[in-house]
Parts: sequence; C-alpha cells; structure tokens
Amino acid sequence: MKFARLTAALVAAGLALPALAATDDATLKKLLERMEKLEARNSELEREVKALKSESAEIARGLDSPRLSENEPELTVRLKAVEKDALEMKKAARIAEGLEGIKVGASLATVGQHAAGLPGGIENGSSQLNYRADISVELPLAAVGDIEHKLFAHLRMGQGLGLNSAFSNLGFFSSAPNALAFRASGASPDDSVTILGQAWYQAAIPLPFLGFKPYSRETLELTFGKMDIFGFFDQNKGAGDESKQFLNSVFVHNPLLDAAGEVGVDANGFQPGFVVSYLNWFDKPQPWRLSVGLFGTGERGSNYQRSLSSPLLMVQAEKQLKLFDGLTGNYRIYGWNRKEGVDHDGTLSKHTGVAFSIDQRIGDGVTVFSRYGKLINGELPFNQAFTAGAEFNGSYWGRAADAIGIAGAWLQAGKGYRAGENGSGCAGGFGTSGCLGGAFSFTPQGAEKVAEIYYRYRLSPQFELSPDFQYVANGGANPDARSVKVFALRANIAY
Repeated sequence: MKFARLTAALVAAGLALPALAATDDATLKKLLERMEKLEARNSELEREVKALKSESAEIARGLDSPRLSENEPELTVRLKAVEKDALEMKKAARIAEGLEGIKVGASLATVGQHAAGLPGGIENGSSQLNYRADISVELPLAAVGDIEHKLFAHLRMGQGLGLNSAFSNLGFFSSAPNALAFRASGASPDDSVTILGQAWYQAAIPLPFLGFKPYSRETLELTFGKMDIFGFFDQNKGAGDESKQFLNSVFVHNPLLDAAGEVGVDANGFQPGFVVSYLNWFDKPQPWRLSVGLFGTGERGSNYQRSLSSPLLMVQAEKQLKLFDGLTGNYRIYGWNRKEGVDHDGTLSKHTGVAFSIDQRIGDGVTVFSRYGKLINGELPFNQAFTAGAEFNGSYWGRAADAIGIAGAWLQAGKGYRAGENGSGCAGGFGTSGCLGGAFSFTPQGAEKVAEIYYRYRLSPQFELSPDFQYVANGGANPDARSVKVFALRANIAY
C-alpha cells in the first residue's frame, strides 16, 4: 500500500516538473523586462540630473554676473528682473524717506491792467502787463530730542511794475493797485532777475521744556533770518494772497504797514528779522498765540547794512474762535513801534501804531474780513485806515471751486498832511504841472476811498483766471481828483 502511494507521488511529481519549468521561464522573462525598463529609466534620470546640474551651474554663473545675456537660462533672467525691481523699490523707498516732510511750492502769475481816468502824460501809459514767479521750499531738519526745526527758502522773479509807478507818482495813498508786480531791485526792465526773497530757520520747542512731548499743549517757536513780515503778522484768510484774492495792496495787508511803508522793507519787499512766538492749544479747537518780532527797516536796515540800528518792533496776540455754529474765525490785535519812521515830509520821527485783523466764516461758503490801523505817533499822508469785505464760495451757483470777492477801503488823511504841510504836489493828477511837469496846490480833505471786486474762475486745480475791477475816489485825499477805474485780468498757475 505504501509502495503504491509513493509510486503515485513520483508519477505526479514527474508530471509537474515541466509545468514548473514553464512557470519559472515566464516569471524570469517578466523580471528581465522590468529590469530593462528600470535601467532605461535610471539612464534617463541620470541624464536629467546631469542636465539639472548643468543648468544649476549656468544659473549660478549667471547670478554671479551683473550682466544680462540672451544665452542665460530663463530662470536667471527672471530672478535678475525680480532683483532689479526689488532694488529699485528699495531705492525709491530710501529717496521717499529722505524727502519725507519736504514741501515745495511753485506759482506763475500774469496780470494785465488798464486804467481809465488817469491824466495824460503818464509814463508807460495806462495799460500794463507784468508777471511774477515764486518757488518756495520747506526743508525739515533732523529733530534734536523733542525739538523740531526746519529751513525755509523762497525765490522770486518777475518783470513789469504794472500801474504802481503811475499811482505812486500821482500821490495816491493806494499806490499799488497791482500787488503782484515785481522787478528785482536795480534790474533793468529787460532783465528777469531771480532773488532770494526769504531764507529763515525755525525751531519749535514743546513746553514744558524736557517734558513728555505727547502731553505737551504749548509750543515756543523761534524764527530768524530774511523773511516776509506778513507771514508772521497781520495774516488774514479773507484777504492776504494777491495771486488769488484782491490785487490792491490796501486789501492784501494793513494799509498803514504796507501802502504807507511802515514795515520799512527793502526794495524787493523783504527784511531781516527775529520772531518769538508762543502757541497755546490746551483748547485745541480754539488755540491762541502771542508773537514778538524785531525787524531791520529803512534804506540801510532792511538790506543788512545796519540791520538793527533803527528796528521795527511788532507785537501780536491772536485767537481762533468757533462762532456761528462752530465756524472758524481768526482774531488778531497788534501794535508796532519804529524808532525812525519817515514822516510825509521826509523827516524822521518815532512811529507807533495799533491795528487789528479779523477773518470769520459766517456760512458754508462766506468769509468776511476786516482790518483797521491807526498811527498814534508820527505823521504819514494817511494816519488811519479801515478795510472790510467778503469772499463768496462758488458753491452757491454750482461752481464750488470759484469765488467772488468784494471789498472797500477808507484811508483817512493825516492831520499834518491836511494842515497843508504837504498841500502842494500831484495827488489826484490834476493841474497844469505837478509831478507831470511842475507844482500845483490843493487842500487835502477827508479820505481816499478804494473799492475792488474780483471773480476767481478755476479752469483746473492748478490754473485760475480772475477778472478784477478797482475804483479809486479822492486819490491822495484831493477832493477835486477825478475817479480812476482799473480793469484787470489775472492768470495764476500754482503747484
């Protein structure tokens, strides 16, 4: 029985061997095929790795070179482009950081004027053109502790005196119907000389000194250099910019200080000075300020020859108020003392005066203003001056960027002038002689009266046109003087 089983097993094994042999051949064949594929893939990977190494080396060489080449890999070109853009952005950021706080302004204004009612023989005629260009730069300096300080510079150039010389020769109190007119001192009419009008330094010191600045509500400002006195005293938002508002100088500044020459500026309208100002803003919506200024005046004091030998002392107190349902108004009172003022007859004497300047919004688009000045000591052709007016925003007629302004001035002749001490001359431009050819007499009476109206039309945010009309009666307080009408067109481009 056992032999039979063994025999059967051997027979079965003998029959299975060919089948097993056939199975091993198929498996081996499959394994060989897979190995061939793996070898092929391995070779392909080796080539790809070699190519990547080669490309990586080219990228490294390309990145090491600052130059761009058309043979460089695209990745290198893109990386260099990104790097370049990043560097340019950093450079622009550094430039912007360096320029932070710098303020630059530039303007170009041209005025054409024609006067009706002037006597014949007026030099240069009754029609005039002029232009003026201004550039200003404010440069902040690195802070010293909590003290902030800056430099300010102002360049000015221009040609043409407008009708100012005609009004001055006729003895009009309002001797500058064109406050925009400018020609550098000593320059011929053919020249357009640029002058450094202002160059001053200012330090703003928070108080209390060495305290905690974020809690400070007081500031002491110290300013010195060559300056425009009206940037610190007699400011007025309703009438203070001859390039945009009124053209006649009696409205631009207090007539006693400007038209009557009390400020004693140099031939270009500037002077050396020192200003100390205290600003209190504990009540932030309604701050107040006290300012004291000392300025060089006169033919020699204003041009750095004898700057403080006969100085002008200015003192001003100002307060901002919220009136008429919270609308802003500025109220200023000030006084001055000039050691050697020039009287109407040319003599030198001590001059003292007081004045105020007010501007107040009384509606969304209405600002009213007023100035008054009185000379207490000294004798000028006019010793009192009062001006008042208003500016109306164009929003009332659908032109919000436009404005219309109207104002009047009253310039009272001084007692000495009315008494006849200077009762012969050319005021009003009448007579057969006078400043147009000889001497004639008149008795000054009352006051010279001036009115002005303008319309400011905005063509673009930087370009404005302003037709302007002025009317002058009783020029130089001459009751027989014929009224003069001045028509003007002003173009102003500002940045």
